Amino acid sequence: MVRIILSGCSGKMGEAVTACAQQNDNVEIVAGVDIYTSALRDYPIFPAFDEISGIEADAVIDFSNPAVFEPMIDYCVKNSLPAVICTTGLSDEQKAKMNEAAKSIPVFFSGNMSLGVNLMIELAKTATRVLGGSFDIEIVEQHHNRKIDAPSGTALMIADAIKGELDKETEYAFDRTQRREPRRKNEIGIHAVRGGTIVGEHEVIFAGNDEIVKISHSARSKSLFATGAVNAAVWLTGKQSGLYNMSDMISEV
Repeated sequence: MVRIILSGCSGKMGEAVTACAQQNDNVEIVAGVDIYTSALRDYPIFPAFDEISGIEADAVIDFSNPAVFEPMIDYCVKNSLPAVICTTGLSDEQKAKMNEAAKSIPVFFSGNMSLGVNLMIELAKTATRVLGGSFDIEIVEQHHNRKIDAPSGTALMIADAIKGELDKETEYAFDRTQRREPRRKNEIGIHAVRGGTIVGEHEVIFAGNDEIVKISHSARSKSLFATGAVNAAVWLTGKQSGLYNMSDMISEV
């Protein structure tokens, strides 16, 4: 039984992870951390990591906010707990701190916990190797109107994967409103749409002369991300210190 502390337990993803854990005989959420402590959960909720007491755990799942990242990762390092970090929008400084923490504890980090999204990324990498030299590449992501960060962490994951397959210097174009010029050949355009209750839509467009190739993924509920996070926590338990991602877990399936 893997005992989990869930950071961000009172949010929508916290609710989804809680429901997922209840259906998994291998895991138990023993505590939550959230500034909103009034949520109805079957486990105690603490307002901050430094207020946790009387809890024995095997891993932390973080679906909260970048503002909570430092106390969360400090708690994990102090208590030698594996950390599954699902929060997006981390700064470069926070990512550097995550890399430093991975020297002493196992850390799992992914901008998207979906198996399908990670398959999409592999397909996009293959398409880039075949088409990238002569096709323009654009990424469009769509999310609900409550999402704070833009572009999404998944869109940046896709862009970084594509960039790694290109031989030329590549720049990300987030906004072309101030340009009065044709599209630059070394660009990857990244576009964010926010509206309604869209769970998550990602599309990569390879636009060539007289033909267009599209690779897309559509998330229909938050439960698939919750399942990925819970599976990652189980998988990470017992691993040596280091930084892991979804590709590492998939390779062992």
